[in-house]
Parts: sequence; structure tokens; C-alpha cells
Amino acid sequence: MRKFLIGLRTSIKISALFAVSLVIIFAIVMGVYKPIYSVTIDGEMVGYSKDRAALQARINDYIEKENKEGIAFIQIDQKNLPEYKLCFLKRGIETNDDEIYEKVVATGTAFYRYYALIVGNEEKCYVETFEEAENIVNGLKDKNSNNLDSISIKEKYVTNRVETTDKDTAVAALFEEKKVNVEVAQKSKSTTSSGGKISSGKVGSGYKSAGINFIKPISAVITSRFGSRWGKSHKGLDFGASTGTTIKAAAAGTVTFAGWNSGGYGNLVIISHGNGVQTYYAHCSSITTKVGARVSSGQAIAKVGNTGRSYGSHLHFEIRINDVAYNPELYL
Repeated sequence: MRKFLIGLRTSIKISALFAVSLVIIFAIVMGVYKPIYSVTIDGEMVGYSKDRAALQARINDYIEKENKEGIAFIQIDQKNLPEYKLCFLKRGIETNDDEIYEKVVATGTAFYRYYALIVGNEEKCYVETFEEAENIVNGLKDKNSNNLDSISIKEKYVTNRVETTDKDTAVAALFEEKKVNVEVAQKSKSTTSSGGKISSGKVGSGYKSAGINFIKPISAVITSRFGSRWGKSHKGLDFGASTGTTIKAAAAGTVTFAGWNSGGYGNLVIISHGNGVQTYYAHCSSITTKVGARVSSGQAIAKVGNTGRSYGSHLHFEIRINDVAYNPELYL
């Protein structure tokens, strides 16, 4: 037993001496060397990093969060990303984290995000945000552009900067005026009235720009619409209303006819709005304006009646452009 205890005590002393020796050796090593990371890129030694976590965080931030000058993200090939290995370096040797960082980011490819306005399959212009693209499309809707159905927005990522367009320039460049097919019906004879000759006019289909904002001449229900009726062309809208209801000018202009028309209109007012645009107000019970009068939009000009070729109290209203009648519902 005594020998066992002596042996145990000897072993403890040896272990303690070994531990102390390790501590001394570690202290000497740490006094001469420091723990560091060697860095390689694509198998090539590029230097040493004193803080692996901080260096990698800088690189990740550059890749994921860089957003200067419209850059969406940076792409770096996996082979160009650093690999780290723990080592001990003599304290006199310096680390080069900044140099390693610059070497990595120099291999990156910047991608810019744009939104392309596409007509059909052709990219027409570019903007930087989706909101800008939507504003352009809404601008074209406001102008009733003919090509709305063929316009789309596409998100794009490219490596080169492209020239962007502001809303007004884009809308002007993309706008397409609606094409109008005008069908000309037979021209009938003119009729003579107390106010001179009134052309029965022609009938057009579709929409032709008048360049004028019209208002309804009367607030009433439409009882008969523009188009074919009873085998003939109905050149305007009929608004059903009681006799004496005030009729207002649909737009500003000059009265060119105010009187009786024996061709079926009865008491009739015609207003010229310039550039060949005219409005007709027929079957009036009485007229409250005169030829040559300048009237403003919404001004009272007559009262609803049942005169001429009429089958009940109503207003017959026409819009003519160069003596061709167009559907008033497209303008009101």
C-alpha cells in the first residue's frame, strides 16, 4: 500500500510538471506568434486575415446590399470567394484584410435593375422603378391610346447602364391614336327652312376626335340611340323629357341656325364649335337664342318639345364633324 501511494504521488508530480511546461511553452509561443487566418482565392495564397468574421461580413454586405447608382446586386463566382485556414503567424508579419477585400470585389459583376415598357415584342423605353412604369401605362390609359392591349412591363437585370425615360417623354413616344373607320352613307337632299339650307348629312361609324369636351344638353333618359332605326339611319340620341325642360349648349360656340326646319327636325338650333364641329338640338317647343349668338357651355338655348316629325316630347341631339354625324355617346 505504501508503495502504491508513493507511486501515485510521483505520477501527480510528473503530471503537474508537464502541465506547467505546456503553459510555459504556450506562453512563449503566444509571445512570438499570434493566431491568424491564411486566405486563399481559387487555390492561390493572397494573404492573412486578423478577423475572418469581419472580413467575410464586409464581402457579404457588398454582394447583398450594394445599391449605389441603381445597382440591384453584385454577382461573384464561387471560385473567387476566399477560403480561410487557421494558422499561427509571427507577430512581426502584418495582415492585409483590406487588400483581400479589394481583390474579391474586383471580380464582382454589377447587375442593374430596370423596367422595360414593351409594345408587342419590342422594348421601347426603360425606367428605374415599377411605379414609374405603371404611371406611364396610366398616362396612356388617360389618353385612350390605341395600343394599350399590346403594352406590358418587364423587369430586367443587365450588366450595363441603360438610358431611362421620364413619364411625359415615354407617354408621347408610346401613344398611338385610335384608328377610325368611317363609313359614309348615302347623302340625301338638303332641306330648306326659314333659317336657310340644312344638310341632312352623312353618317359615320366609330370615333373621330372633335378636340372639344362636350356635356349632356339635358339630364334625361336616352329613349333612342344612334344607328339603324326602322330601316333608316338615326343620326343622334333621343332624350325623353317633358315639354318645357331646358336644353343647354353641349359646348361653347356660335349659333348658326335657330328656327323652323320643314325636313322633320321641327324647331331646331344648330351651334358651330369651330373646325367643322356642329351640334344639333331638334323638336324644340321654343327657342331662347338667335343666329349669331355666342353661347357658352351649359347655357340655355331652347326648351324640349314635340315639333316636326316627332312621336312624343323629347330632344333629338346630334354631333357632326364636317357634316358627318357621329355617335354622341362616344363624346358625352
